[in-house]
Amino acid sequence: MERVNHLASKKAAVIFTKSSCYMCHSIKQLFYELGASPEIHELDQEANGREMESALRGLRNPSVPAVFIGGKYVGSAKDIISLHVDGSLKQMLIDAKAIWF
Repeated sequence: MERVNHLASKKAAVIFTKSSCYMCHSIKQLFYELGASPEIHELDQEANGREMESALRGLRNPSVPAVFIGGKYVGSAKDIISLHVDGSLKQMLIDAKAIWF
């Protein structure tokens, strides 16, 4: 989990995904449409991706997508969609300086 936390704190928005996950793709697209450029970590393409995925499972099952904003774990796809629908996702991204308005 130490590596995950380190990576999650390096940028304003960080998403841990898998290249074959359709929900991961959808969440990445949502961030791009909101004007954010999140740092993406494709766990199935990283050398220690299995270890990171195991650590992320402790936060939520399924483990991906796992979204961090401002260095804090925000949630998985369901959580992010809920935040977007209620309008708070965009403000979270603004507050973390992942997007500017």
